[in-house]
Amino acid sequence: ITVREEFVLSIPDKIPLEKAGPLLCAGITMYSPLRHYGAKAGGKDFKTAIVGFGGLGHMAVKLAKAMGNGVAVVSRGTKEEAARECGADVFINSKDAKQMEANACKFD
Repeated sequence: ITVREEFVLSIPDKIPLEKAGPLLCAGITMYSPLRHYGAKAGGKDFKTAIVGFGGLGHMAVKLAKAMGNGVAVVSRGTKEEAARECGADVFINSKDAKQMEANACKFD
């Protein structure tokens, strides 16, 4: 396969290929909007809400925490433990109307 060099990157030897794939796919998918909307520069005062905690949400929490942001996850109650293990500061159960209402308009 032939590609232009601006679309090629080198994966460091210390990163196993099975770990590099998710970083290149889900990682850039989530990094780009976080950076675009100011998460990287916002620090811990920037309050990021990640809606949904699947493959992309999981990566978004890790990236937002690595950027130093406060992170909340909005998802079903069954995902709370996993979200907190990934670094979420706050968990909002999307099935709980009171939690949703109490947290409206609190995030950047």
